Amino acid sequence: MIITKTREELELMRESALIVSKTLGALASEVKPGVTTLELDKIAETCIRDHGAIPGFLGLYDFPNTLCMSPNEQVVHGIPNKTPLKEGDIISIDCGALKNGFYGDHAYTFEVGEVDPETKKLLRVTKESLYKGIEQFKAGNRVGDVGYAIQKYCEDHGYGVVRELVGHGLGRKMHEDPEMPNYGRRGRGKKFVEGMVVAIEPMINLGTQRIKQHRDGWTITTRDNKPSAHFEHDVALIDGKPQLLSTFDYIYEALGISSDEEAPFKAQPTFN
Repeated sequence: MIITKTREELELMRESALIVSKTLGALASEVKPGVTTLELDKIAETCIRDHGAIPGFLGLYDFPNTLCMSPNEQVVHGIPNKTPLKEGDIISIDCGALKNGFYGDHAYTFEVGEVDPETKKLLRVTKESLYKGIEQFKAGNRVGDVGYAIQKYCEDHGYGVVRELVGHGLGRKMHEDPEMPNYGRRGRGKKFVEGMVVAIEPMINLGTQRIKQHRDGWTITTRDNKPSAHFEHDVALIDGKPQLLSTFDYIYEALGISSDEEAPFKAQPTFN
């Protein structure tokens, strides 16, 4: 059952989402060769708690850390450790925060130093596919419309679209209805309704769509060990249109990147 939110609840959810956004922004300048994912995890926990929130992933389903940290061929759910990042790596950082009874949850894949052109393109196309999906999250459409948009865009570039891992509804629970696959058929699936919130999160592989789970019970990697990218936004359906609750603006500010990609989906300026 889809749980819709009032305008007041949506503003509380925006606050939770923006805490995650600010945390990812704080990490952006720290992602560099030599740093460990465990060090980044500690920075994130401090940032979340300093904003009066609780790390959303820590202890959720018994996950041991604040962040899911997934480098290179890891798709999602990587556990932070003491292995230093290297020049040319990529690292997907998925972060959650709980405040005022509502979750924020989104992700960004960072480049570590200079990344090869093939991997850089994977990141660009995956992020572009996120917005292709968000465009379809509107009144009258269904889950399959979002999935189809993401799948077609990525497969047209020759990439593998992960099937076993999907986006989801978001609210007082980290995972609510509906599931939001990154593949699908137009006009199929649950219909979108005013006031719902979803986490849309393409997980796209440079090679095969096939994945494998490791013995730790968490880490997911590509079957062919080629890189995977992951980007995620929290999006609300407001007045029949998609509106971002999360933002990459804090990341871009830290990295000196100029972008207007979020403009069609914003209700208000981020910095105030």
